[in-house]
Amino acid sequence: MHTSFAQDDAQRGRAPRSGVKVGVLSLQGASERHAAMLAQLGAEPVAVRSPAQLSGVDALVLPGGESTTMSMLLESSGLFPAVAERLVDGMPAFGTCAGMILLGHEILDGRSDQRCFGALDIAVQRNAFGRQVDSFEADLDVRGVAGGPLHAVFIRAPVVDRVSERVEVLATVDGQPVLCRQGAVLAAAFHPELGDDPRLHELFLNEVV
Repeated sequence: MHTSFAQDDAQRGRAPRSGVKVGVLSLQGASERHAAMLAQLGAEPVAVRSPAQLSGVDALVLPGGESTTMSMLLESSGLFPAVAERLVDGMPAFGTCAGMILLGHEILDGRSDQRCFGALDIAVQRNAFGRQVDSFEADLDVRGVAGGPLHAVFIRAPVVDRVSERVEVLATVDGQPVLCRQGAVLAAAFHPELGDDPRLHELFLNEVV
């Protein structure tokens, strides 16, 4: 169990995370578990459903869900251009499963009208690891994360088909990238919010504070 985060931060000489506001996109998908994990680490999670709510946060988590539905809701809520502008300005972002698809540069099998943010120079195939019945779990060795393997849950997970040289691959499954980072943008093909291991959220927060 990883519980003494404030004490760990003090020992590492890192700034405390109290007061850091991290938005969790809450249009559709698994936002509550992300919010709970961020709060556990000392950040202040903020549900983001409008451009006004986005304007008050320091970073953004894009959770799993259904990427085409999330894309349409981002458009209808007015959030798509607002999020795109913040990403261009360097806002840290963490996308999981569908969030990875949205942050990518190209969706190889998406709808013709589906848009993505292009914040991470990767090409992604939706649900390419299989449908719900093909969900699986794996223990990953993650670059930059100490404390042993990280247990990952894959549910209708996307596959990263192409990665540019600007993208750092932090973890793979059978040689396939499943955790990627480009600057302050982190994206996982799996669901790190499922379970009680907050190390990936902590890695993300290191980009914020």
